[in-house]
Amino acid sequence: MVQLIDVGRHFGDHRALGPVSLEIPEGSTVGFLGLNGVGKTTLLRILACDLRPTRGQALVGGVDVLEDPHTVRKKVGYLPETPPLYHDMTVRDYLSFAGRIRGLDSGTLTRRIAEVEETTNITHKDGETIRHLSHGYKQRVGVAQALIHEPEILILDEPTNGLDPVQIREMRDLIRTLRRKHTILISSHILTEISETCDEILILNAGEIVASGSEHDLSGAVLRSTGMTLDVRFGPDRGNGEGAANEVLTLLRALPEVIDAEVGEREGDTVSYRLNGTEDVRAQVCRAVVEAGHDVVRLDKAARELERIFIELVGGGADA
Repeated sequence: MVQLIDVGRHFGDHRALGPVSLEIPEGSTVGFLGLNGVGKTTLLRILACDLRPTRGQALVGGVDVLEDPHTVRKKVGYLPETPPLYHDMTVRDYLSFAGRIRGLDSGTLTRRIAEVEETTNITHKDGETIRHLSHGYKQRVGVAQALIHEPEILILDEPTNGLDPVQIREMRDLIRTLRRKHTILISSHILTEISETCDEILILNAGEIVASGSEHDLSGAVLRSTGMTLDVRFGPDRGNGEGAANEVLTLLRALPEVIDAEVGEREGDTVSYRLNGTEDVRAQVCRAVVEAGHDVVRLDKAARELERIFIELVGGGADA
């Protein structure tokens, strides 16, 4: 669906992007992850035909963005970081305007307005003036305009920027719904947004892609280990002292698949452990702890795995 071949972009003497080469298959949900200023928005603007590349070739649905940008724009729905809204319009008038400039006839436009309003849950805001909407609803209207012409590819640049926790959760749910029908490209510097919505992750640093793959693939390639958290309740004959905690720690470190382990926080009769394995060894860990006479209260892959990958790859920062 998307192919970049040595694509780059300069602003004067400043290299903002590239050279970048990548392929994105149809139906994927791909996250572009990186600190501010590393080239994420530049890359997406090139794919949306909002910015011309300085070098290389960019193809969207097999169409070159330089040779036939009008055809590419028909294939792409684009939500920039700041939604392109006209605040004096009502929601319906704005979506009608967005559809008309996309070339939709009146019959198709009426159908599509109803469909995108339902998809983005803004039907009840249809007659309201955009300036009176909350930030979360403005963001939804921005997504609706990107969907109005039924694009093959949906490009979302920082779609959760400025949203509160409830609105962020709602936007995640919306993206999960949209991925059934669209190839989706999302940029963010918020790790959890990419982790929870994307099939594949592309990490950018200083204008270049420094790693790509699923979170599991990146964990194996970059960290060469899988992090886990374990909560244990000790057997009734073991007490809750340091001796029992150290006994489980010794047991964990003795497992051949475990690289390292350490004791974490204690809460009531439960002690947490953090460990890393050469692979996902939750089954082996659970079996060993239970056979030793203890209860496994929780055993999860580390929630901050992507954070470890990100810091390993991009280090302390990026050029603004």
